[in-house]
Amino acid sequence: MIKNTYINRELSWLQFNARVLQEAADENVPLIERLRFLGIFSNNLDEFFKVRYATVKRIYEAGKGGKSELGGIKAGELLEQITQIVIEQQAESLEILDDIDHKLREENIYRINESQISESQQDFIKSYFYQELSQALVVIMLHDEINVPELKDSAAYLVVRMEKASSKSQFALIEISKAMDRFIVLPSKNGSEYIIMVDDVLRYCLDDIFNIFTYDAISAHMIKITRDGELDFDSDLSKSFIHKISESVKDREIGDPVRFVYDKKIDESTLNFLLERMHIDDKDSIIPGGRYHNRRDYMNFPSLGRTDLLYEKIKPLPVKGLSLNDSIFASIAQKDYLVYTPYHTFSYVVKFLREAALDPQVKTIKITIYRLAQISHVASSLINAAKNGKNVTVSIELRARFDEEANINYAEQMQDVGINLLFGVTGLKVHCKMCVIERQEKDKMVRYGFISTGNFNESTAKIYTDFTLLTANNKILKDLNKVFNFFEVNYRIHRYKHIITSPHYTMSKLFALIDSEIENAKSGKSAYIKLKMNSISSYKMIDKLYEASRAGVKIRMIIRGLCCLVPGVPGMSENIEIISIVDKFLEHTRLFIFCNNDSPRFFISSADWMTRNIDNRVEVTCPIYDNDIKNELSDLFDICWNDNVKARIINTTQDNTYKNGSLPLLRAQFETYNYYLKKLEG
Repeated sequence: MIKNTYINRELSWLQFNARVLQEAADENVPLIERLRFLGIFSNNLDEFFKVRYATVKRIYEAGKGGKSELGGIKAGELLEQITQIVIEQQAESLEILDDIDHKLREENIYRINESQISESQQDFIKSYFYQELSQALVVIMLHDEINVPELKDSAAYLVVRMEKASSKSQFALIEISKAMDRFIVLPSKNGSEYIIMVDDVLRYCLDDIFNIFTYDAISAHMIKITRDGELDFDSDLSKSFIHKISESVKDREIGDPVRFVYDKKIDESTLNFLLERMHIDDKDSIIPGGRYHNRRDYMNFPSLGRTDLLYEKIKPLPVKGLSLNDSIFASIAQKDYLVYTPYHTFSYVVKFLREAALDPQVKTIKITIYRLAQISHVASSLINAAKNGKNVTVSIELRARFDEEANINYAEQMQDVGINLLFGVTGLKVHCKMCVIERQEKDKMVRYGFISTGNFNESTAKIYTDFTLLTANNKILKDLNKVFNFFEVNYRIHRYKHIITSPHYTMSKLFALIDSEIENAKSGKSAYIKLKMNSISSYKMIDKLYEASRAGVKIRMIIRGLCCLVPGVPGMSENIEIISIVDKFLEHTRLFIFCNNDSPRFFISSADWMTRNIDNRVEVTCPIYDNDIKNELSDLFDICWNDNVKARIINTTQDNTYKNGSLPLLRAQFETYNYYLKKLEG
């Protein structure tokens, strides 16, 4: 039972990742997709340790208790709790992997290791080793008199021990490079498929790698180190911002260690040798694991052509009334349109930008960029626009965590064609997602644009659920244009009539909306709040929702990730219900609905209700004025709320209990697709 007013954010996040692990364990999820959820679980953990665990560790090392920042838990105690939970989750993930392996064998798919290689497979594996691996191998010999060299962040290594009765053991490290294909598909045989991990190919070929040494026995066990992922910037004014970010990203590779994962079957003397020479201490999370690390690579497990073991791919639908064959500008001049990826195609966003790049009447394009795809049609459209003489301004966030390199690459390309690049605001990340273009029409300049809850990224648009509003509403676009003015002149704080912006107005405006619901509830009027977002951790926002609950405002929340609010507590939050949906797609939409005495107000937003989004980022929350879209958003929230297949209840026990409902079963993501199919048919 939760005793505090808030749930600690780190522990809540670990419960979110437990929901991802539930998907890997769910036998109703297609088999290869279960493996991929294991990969997502592992990748999430890597980022958690790089960022959140590292933050708590810094609080601890600074000698601060951290109770006020950490939901009532001391930093040292929290580090220990995290490590214990992760050890238990890792053990569970290994059991799930064993179950998946058993099910794969029933499908005639065999994951083999080096001891299971048949005679008929030996030639293929040896050939693969010499042609694909041997020349690129990084092998580091370890000696008693020197420390282990700095290991790359989140790279997996095989620790090799060569034993000889007449002398001390020799140690070496083999790096499992990211450039190596982790899964090697062997020739099929008698209708069966065989897959071996590159780790095991290297184990099989140890004698080939170390043929200049003599030894009686040789063994190899895997380790991985995770480092603090925070970027540190130097103050050299002569360096460009791009150069500083580039150097800081490189420095991240040798940041302070925060987690050390090792094969629990490793020899104790080998383990102690490593810990001592790598200076790993008891406040670094030391996790015994299985034979294989970097299980994030399971996200790319080969499909083997077995579409029956994968989720059926959906065909993105067109938006009713909006054609890719006609002018986007002409269409949205008539009315607003809502694009909901991945149910709708992301091509509408690309089409908008390509049309702007080619249209002689378009004079300016302004856009914010947070995370670009590796191959970005958005970026190429902007570059094309600049080449066509458009005045293009791009606010690009080079500090988008773990996507810095892709953003730096495109920033340099944009600079080369004369795009006006803005690198955010000092002390603030630019996280809002918006675009404004100006088009000369007769004797006046007309604005068109879009605003989104997600990144303008073709890759994530296939798996993240996000709203994008395409609009020619000058009330909204005039306000968005002021945000771009703020990027260029930071000391001037603008007033906005329609949008809500961070860091200046989000909390006060949301408080005002909540206060209105409180007053209506006290007056006996209809009062409710419906919220859908990724995370909520701002104690001030949580306290305001507690106040609304005590006043009788009915609050329903759909929170995918971490949730520091404790729902359902008498006298504090008894009118608050929360669910979380983890399914095929990543729920990324941010939608706020306020009853407003049965005249609901709708908003989509780039901001979660976290301190960073409210106080430390540039965010935009946009009102929805189109009645058709309001009705659509209301329907979509209700579909998610009524999910009784993939919805988990967030409660005081944090046990991720599935929401059970009466038949018929309703799975929100599948029902949403059907909803849009029916709209097209209607």
